[in-house]
Amino acid sequence: MGVTRGAGVPVSTLTALVLGALLNAAVFSLPSRFAEVSGVTGTLVGYAVAGAGTAALVLVFRGLAVRRPDLDGAVYAYARAGFGEYVGTFAVFGYWASVCVGSVTYWLLATATLGTVLPALAGGATPAATAVSSVGVWSCFLLVRNGTGRAAAVNRVVTAVKVVPIVVFLVLAAVSFQPDVFTDNLGGADYTGTMPHQVRSATSVLVFVFLGVEAAAVFSRHARRRTDIGRATVLGFLAGFVLLAAVPILSYGLLSMNRIATLRQPSMGGVLESAVGRWGAAFVGVALVLAVLGAYLAWTLLATEVLSVAADRGGLPRVLCRTNAAGTPTGALLATTVLVQGMLVVTAVSGDAFSAAFDLTSALTLVPFLLVAGFAVRLAVTGAEPARGRLRDGVVGALAA
Repeated sequence: MGVTRGAGVPVSTLTALVLGALLNAAVFSLPSRFAEVSGVTGTLVGYAVAGAGTAALVLVFRGLAVRRPDLDGAVYAYARAGFGEYVGTFAVFGYWASVCVGSVTYWLLATATLGTVLPALAGGATPAATAVSSVGVWSCFLLVRNGTGRAAAVNRVVTAVKVVPIVVFLVLAAVSFQPDVFTDNLGGADYTGTMPHQVRSATSVLVFVFLGVEAAAVFSRHARRRTDIGRATVLGFLAGFVLLAAVPILSYGLLSMNRIATLRQPSMGGVLESAVGRWGAAFVGVALVLAVLGAYLAWTLLATEVLSVAADRGGLPRVLCRTNAAGTPTGALLATTVLVQGMLVVTAVSGDAFSAAFDLTSALTLVPFLLVAGFAVRLAVTGAEPARGRLRDGVVGALAA
């Protein structure tokens, strides 16, 4: 897929894929997404629950990459090996669809941000916004078509660039932090319901947030060493977790929940504007556009790779794994782009385009991840691996499930 097998993708590129997928455009929407459903306490508990589960899933991917080096493609390969061809195909379709639908949120946020200065794009779901997003989608198609290795290199640069504005936001938010406002937001608001309800709602938001942690495992066949997969997954997850948790938590110390919940997307811009003035919103808007490019490239690579691997192993039509002169599986890339384009049109006519795409992505992701964790448990229970560490691997797999 654009990288010669055996040449090997370095661990830095694999880590950038993980971090680039995690730090997608959704990070700029987190303040309002959490303020709509949970206070500080519910959000913290939600991060603890989802973070622990995702950490267990990270360890599952790391362990499987080493214990089963014969399996490439992560989600599809593990589901197929553990539960059969039909389940494997079901898993890869769900995962692929979730990545494609999730990619739509990037363009919705980007055009909504541009809508602050171009009224025709306001909200991100107008005909003009859909047209602009479509141009971006097909431009990325051409970039990836000319070589996924080149696209991965671009993603690495963009990932490094987009981390900077997130760090700047966190520094400015910490400087402007108001302890009394933070304390008022601890228990939630009248509309958030009981604490168990807040925790459940916050955790459901985080299903989307941590999508992308499997990026290095999906690209396992291109890694220089199998151990690099686990290293990149752990490094990318840890860096991403810190940044993703800090954004909404610090936001609770700047504005009341009611105000945060009603901010237009990207809500991170509204939060920063309250602290430093109008230039803060503009700064976040520029950062979001960069994030869209990097995240969409990362997720396009993920969707194309997992679809082509499944086709190469016989689980899907062979046309999806046929490559061009640049080594890109054009069938899988075209199918991915067409689905994203279709979902752009669908979300444009929905009542709340961003939330619709956000929630659908979360729902589609759960079953494929459950099957991966289930495969790890099955390996441990059936004794299909060395006895050493079997109990540990079984417990980690169960926690991930």
